Amino acid sequence: MNATGRRWLSRLGVRLIAWTLAGTLMACATPQQRPSINPWTTGRLSLRVGASADKPSLGVNAAFELRGNGEEGELRLLSPLGTRVATATWAAGRATLYTADGERAFNNLEDIAREALGEPLPLAALPDWLAGRPWPRQPFRSIANGFEQLGWQVSTHERAEGRVEATRESPPAVQLRVRLDLPGA
Repeated sequence: MNATGRRWLSRLGVRLIAWTLAGTLMACATPQQRPSINPWTTGRLSLRVGASADKPSLGVNAAFELRGNGEEGELRLLSPLGTRVATATWAAGRATLYTADGERAFNNLEDIAREALGEPLPLAALPDWLAGRPWPRQPFRSIANGFEQLGWQVSTHERAEGRVEATRESPPAVQLRVRLDLPGA
């Protein structure tokens, strides 16, 4: 991981979905376990945010565990060693981030992303996008390899192989690549 990626991970750890350096231990209290609302989706993700006039480009890779939908769910981010470094939970008008630095409340998932990156990311849509379908709460347009929604192009043509990619071209450009763990693989 390059120096820019480490700086971004550190900033996330302090302010948001806390992606911290490998080896950071989750010494604080873990969040109360929620009843199972959906099975877990797991895999690895790569996020790249292009440079803007006032910010350098950012890049990070992490393992994740996700369950839920746009209204209620949980996202866990893991270090390369498999240590849980952050957990975000959300439900009806609130989102909470748990990190080694403690617990922090937000109004919604976009607020968490906006604070961390200075850019909104459609985290509420992510469970549907990873399932290979548009988020039902917003309009979408079909394209050759997937669909467009919320200003993002979501490529789902390799979903059967466990790959989903979402890109936003408007400055700064953002690319999210996900490699899902497939059952039996």
